[in-house]
Amino acid sequence: MSIGRYAIERHFPEHTTILKQGDRAEVTYLVIAGRVHALIYGAQGQLALLREYLPGDFFGAIANSTPDPEEADVVAVEDVRTAVFLILDFLGLAETHACVGLALSKMLLKQLRATSMRISERSTLSAIGRVHAELLRMARLGDGDSIRPAPVLASLAVRAHTTRETVSRAINALERRGIITRQADVLMIVAPHRLEELVV
Repeated sequence: MSIGRYAIERHFPEHTTILKQGDRAEVTYLVIAGRVHALIYGAQGQLALLREYLPGDFFGAIANSTPDPEEADVVAVEDVRTAVFLILDFLGLAETHACVGLALSKMLLKQLRATSMRISERSTLSAIGRVHAELLRMARLGDGDSIRPAPVLASLAVRAHTTRETVSRAINALERRGIITRQADVLMIVAPHRLEELVV
């Protein structure tokens, strides 16, 4: 029996809020293409990245047939294509298809590790060190030497839990030292080992 028969395909344009903080999602979303961010607001109104969803990741109602309130705003950061499942259908698929249960387990483990790493970095790294770490992380999602498209400073600030001004200073300093270069819409990491040394 095809798993796809239980899903409805939905598209979300860039910057669309898919779920709002406090919503009780009754469906499970599978990201097919694009990137989705779960964003929370700090006490002073600053945005922070709680979680990033990439193709193959699930969000929304995942584990419970009785939906819990969303802990963050879930926003499409580029055009996103998803497969949407009713939660009871998704839970049934996870129980009857080992591949679905395994994919869900792997994703949850990946999210746990990413969250632990961000908490550790927030506690142990300087703001500029977090910018350097985030640049390396974003490059490793691709070929390891470049970020395509080049990150918007405000978006990078959200990912690194710092201000746009701090990101701008860090990027300018890296360019002056020849560690990174910007070419059209690509940020090239010329010396990744030197950048790794600056993650402090």
